[in-house]
Amino acid sequence: MASISKKIKRFNTDRNPQILPLKYQAMRHDVFTFYRGSCHLFYAEIGKHSVLQKSPVTWLCGDLHLANFGCYQAENKILYFNANDFDEAVLAPCLYDVARLLVSILLATEILAINSAQALSLCDDFLQVYAQTLHTANAQWLDSHHASGEIKDFLYQAAQQTRKDFLSARTTKQNNQLTLAIDNKHTAKLNPSLKNAITQTINNWATHQPQPDFYRVLDVGYKIAGTGSLGLERYIALMAGTGKKGRRLLDMKMANPSCVTAFLNTAQPAWKNEAVRITQLQRRLQIHPPALLNVLKFEQRWFVLKELQPAQETFDFSEYAGKLPELRRIICCFAQITAWNQLRSSGQDNAATADKLIAFAKELKNWKTPLLNETLQYAARMQQHYARYCDAYDKGYFKQ
Repeated sequence: MASISKKIKRFNTDRNPQILPLKYQAMRHDVFTFYRGSCHLFYAEIGKHSVLQKSPVTWLCGDLHLANFGCYQAENKILYFNANDFDEAVLAPCLYDVARLLVSILLATEILAINSAQALSLCDDFLQVYAQTLHTANAQWLDSHHASGEIKDFLYQAAQQTRKDFLSARTTKQNNQLTLAIDNKHTAKLNPSLKNAITQTINNWATHQPQPDFYRVLDVGYKIAGTGSLGLERYIALMAGTGKKGRRLLDMKMANPSCVTAFLNTAQPAWKNEAVRITQLQRRLQIHPPALLNVLKFEQRWFVLKELQPAQETFDFSEYAGKLPELRRIICCFAQITAWNQLRSSGQDNAATADKLIAFAKELKNWKTPLLNETLQYAARMQQHYARYCDAYDKGYFKQ
């Protein structure tokens, strides 16, 4: 059997060799970041007799953890709070997402400044609220009018971000022309031939859109973001938008197959391509999709397009480190969102109906304890994997 380090290296073979070292470095930082960057290792741990396998099949985010929640502005101009990464989205047992989220709580104890018992208590809270929300069979959503507490404060702060300030931070003026700021932290430089090819592809694609001039490309760079997706081909384009004061930034991210499918027996729909899978499931799970969500083919590969927004923020749960009441409210909110998304997409393309999810929620006492026991085992395994990874990384294995 291949070592953990070999599995990680093999999984990342298609990544950009200039950017991939940043992912490996980030994964070395702490076990939670390692967990974020190695989704495939988590799913490899789920056995065929796991309690997870006995749960109803639903549409899932596929990579649900504490750092995959945040806000975005939808096409209707409203700011929503939800899960924000659907690269691994699949049809799978509903407890897959739940277990991955619970393990992330158990692995984030240092970041959250809580002990193991408190982390397990938060996991219990999550399950109670998740089951209660499924039982109501009422898929709701969170925006500034429906949110409360820490999430409402977060949405308020995000709404204060202006497009002018956002663009100023990401662009610079050269010869009186606005271009992307190359800081090698958010954006890296592209060679001229690749930049021209992307520009031409987007401009050609734009001719089939309602407002072609809106998408006219002014500049293109390599986008550096995320953890699990670091090293995937990903670009940022500065677009003409609605004029000098209405420039827009476009995120163009390569779509890979979901890593979850390698460990699933559940049949998946025959998606036209992986970008269609990601965008369709994002539309299915969220109440409204983010602005400009679309797909694009470039050099025989498919990419997901969406607007980069000033109000697009990832929720920083570390701000509430050591504040157990606040963390409970946040975790319970995440539980509601998880259940709402599953209910919202219930009954579609062989997903369990709302009735089946309600029946499953009623049986919480039968599956809660086995699930918590399994998540403790998964968390322990991730700690072991991380220790082996650190040893290999420190010995230079990932520099070869």
